[in-house]
Amino acid sequence: MRAIVGFAERAGSSDAKVLITGESGVGKELVARLIHERGQRGSAPFVPINCAGLPDTLLGSELFGHVKGSFTGAYRDKPGKLEMADHGTIFLDEIGEMTLRMQGLLLRFLETGEIQKVGAERMAKATDVRVMAATNKNLKELIGQGLFREDLFYRINVIHLVVPPLRERREDIPLLIDHFLKKFTAT
Repeated sequence: MRAIVGFAERAGSSDAKVLITGESGVGKELVARLIHERGQRGSAPFVPINCAGLPDTLLGSELFGHVKGSFTGAYRDKPGKLEMADHGTIFLDEIGEMTLRMQGLLLRFLETGEIQKVGAERMAKATDVRVMAATNKNLKELIGQGLFREDLFYRINVIHLVVPPLRERREDIPLLIDHFLKKFTAT
């Protein structure tokens, strides 16, 4: 883990996009938060979104926001996660679950930095957001199957960090035990 922390500190000094891969439960979001906190944007918002946890239509509204009346239940204008992360970091968890349609919309944002809210007639504004993404899937295999856009892969895979499972870093177990004993026995 010390190597990962060192890598995270070096990645934090850059604004490059980061792709974090590894099995479920290895701590990909914790690594993303560490990169954010140790970086130039550490005092700005860190905004996570689970791309697998929302249907395609709702994911678009969550990422880009929407204008009042754009769909049933849109009673007011709502900023999206990308707008909320302005000057900070957006963390796209489980990006491998995103549909091709949403991948295209995300790619457009990555190219321009401009947000178009759902139901809006024009772009809202340009934002300054660092993008980090994570997945437990093999994106190259998904590209081969036509399920993930190759151009999006190369946009988000500027810095690639693989987080190994705990079974491959047994030397961390005593450190984790010590950490959690201190955390849960402190009064």
